[in-house]
Amino acid sequence: MFIFFRYSKNLVAVITGIILLVTCFVSCQQRYNKNSTHQQVSDESIDKGKELAAVYCASCHMLPDPSMLNAKSWEKGVLPNMGPRLGIFNYGFATYPSFRFDANIGDQFYPSKPLLTFEQWQNIIDYYTALAPDTLLAGKDDVAITEGLSLFKAEMPSVKYATPRICFAGFDTLIFPRSLLVCDVTGKSIIRFNNQLQEIDSVHCNGSVVNIDFKPGALSVACNIGIINPNNGRFGKANNLFITAANKLQLDTIPLFDSLARPVQITAADFNKDGKEDYLVCEYGNLKGGLFWMENTGNKKFEKHILKLVPGAIKAYIEDYNNDGLQDIFVLFAQGDEGIYLYTNKGNGKFEEKQLLRFPPLNGSSYFELADFNKDGYQDIVYTCGDNADYSAVLKPYHGVYIFLNDGTNKFTQKYFFHINGCFKAMARDFDNDGDLDIATISFFADYKNRPEEGFVYLENNGGFNFKAYSLPEAKQGRWLTMDAGDLDGDGKIDLVLGNFSAPAMIQSQVDLKNGPPFLFLKNMGR
Repeated sequence: MFIFFRYSKNLVAVITGIILLVTCFVSCQQRYNKNSTHQQVSDESIDKGKELAAVYCASCHMLPDPSMLNAKSWEKGVLPNMGPRLGIFNYGFATYPSFRFDANIGDQFYPSKPLLTFEQWQNIIDYYTALAPDTLLAGKDDVAITEGLSLFKAEMPSVKYATPRICFAGFDTLIFPRSLLVCDVTGKSIIRFNNQLQEIDSVHCNGSVVNIDFKPGALSVACNIGIINPNNGRFGKANNLFITAANKLQLDTIPLFDSLARPVQITAADFNKDGKEDYLVCEYGNLKGGLFWMENTGNKKFEKHILKLVPGAIKAYIEDYNNDGLQDIFVLFAQGDEGIYLYTNKGNGKFEEKQLLRFPPLNGSSYFELADFNKDGYQDIVYTCGDNADYSAVLKPYHGVYIFLNDGTNKFTQKYFFHINGCFKAMARDFDNDGDLDIATISFFADYKNRPEEGFVYLENNGGFNFKAYSLPEAKQGRWLTMDAGDLDGDGKIDLVLGNFSAPAMIQSQVDLKNGPPFLFLKNMGR
């Protein structure tokens, strides 16, 4: 019996050794470093998937690398939502989400038949899911944020809302007395506060105003997104907003134009130099949208001129960058093919498009500004990405605030990055009045559990693109969707306001954000 056991034991050892040798041989032959859950995926399938992704995925947007997401986000989130774009609505036992039967989309949006075979689709799945990391590491090298900032004093209004859902907060410093306007989604109203944060009056807006184009001594324009949650309807509109002779806020009931797909910015400008006020519309949309300008043809009539017929236009600036007397357009697109574009006005209503920067579709672009950081006379770009509400709700190491420098010919190179989970906006101003540009940022998808201070971050410019990060303890009380900078009290110093949209966060917060203030006013105390 002992002899049998001894030989059996030796046989097991030999077999185990052979298995280890075979495993080692196979692994040595593998050319890819696969994650722990997809070791069985063949290199051949990955090779084919990589080639197919370069054709089918890159035909619509910048080709993302598998390393940008964890495997689960690719497999359960992003790829099932991309399948219908390629005509694949069912795969295996899964039914992919789509808007096939949405009357607002029409039957021409999705392909009438699959653009590739199921085997080819599996190749693409294998490429992304096998080469993605098991876990996406975000923040392991984060710079500490100092809590406490003497430059600003945090003040809150006396009013409280049961569940603050502020979708716009902005300073009107062009009309005296200066005021602060906020829009509350729940109450569907625009509320006006004075510089003591006392409510003056309000007006019903029958929707959600997400932007106001303030103009000196004239009618401002309120951009009403309609329904704020993602949808394909055309409920958006533009309305005149003004202060009456009795110092009351009033909104025109008849819109300038309507039937817009979730517009997020409407800005007045005379694009064709005919002396009449035209409007640029950033129609963010959902599956459909566009960037266009509405030509004022007189008698309250407008003609639509499309610049780019894709969704995602989220922020635009109108300025004559080349000094030819014509208004040009800089715009950020934040859906699908994300990037910043320049539309040069060539006259007679014609524009020439140039892509300045392009970003992966996973960035979640959220905002940008033009500002000259190195004082060379050319507009640089400060850019944020951090929209994390779609198909990959994990913390991402590439979310944050970036600075891209202009070489003088509108070619931009990244100079600076500061990681902020879910960064939503960054405003470059000389807040401390020392001659250089500082940056105030907010996050709507912060790491509320481990790093809640990144909900508001102030980056103080110490020269040479060295920024010191600060936050305020009061900023942990809200989930900041919107922010504005301006001198509310007229003391010559730039203040800030943060709007609290306390929807459920991706990560549980240390505090109940629903009990926070509707907005936080940061009064600039100077240095």
